[in-house]
Amino acid sequence: MYAIIKTGGKQYRVQEGQTLLVERLPVADGDTLELPTLLVVDGDNMLDGDALGDTAVTARILAHERGPKLRIVKFKPKRGYKRRNGHRQELTRIEITSLGRAEAKATSSEQSAKPVRAAGSDIEPAAQTEASDGA
Repeated sequence: MYAIIKTGGKQYRVQEGQTLLVERLPVADGDTLELPTLLVVDGDNMLDGDALGDTAVTARILAHERGPKLRIVKFKPKRGYKRRNGHRQELTRIEITSLGRAEAKATSSEQSAKPVRAAGSDIEPAAQTEASDGA
């Protein structure tokens, strides 16, 4: 079983127990988060689009790291133009803890299925007519 997730503008193919480096996530070390799922494949079954409503990919943050130093050099001959710059990407190492059905989403959909009282339905009709007669 594997899933395709999206984070940091990139897509990753992940399996349960896998660790990977993604662009920096604003979550503390040791916390868990739910990643947006684009596709889930379980043997012959493939879920995408609207069928993903009850699936989730959860990950645990292992550490925040920085990538290797990249050197950028600009040079224009015969003009005396030289520039040297560097860049280190901020990264987060995550571990995929679970793939499959989302428990939290299932309970929230069950709560939304309960009937909701209309606004003003707890006011009796007699009280409404008295209020309109006195005005």
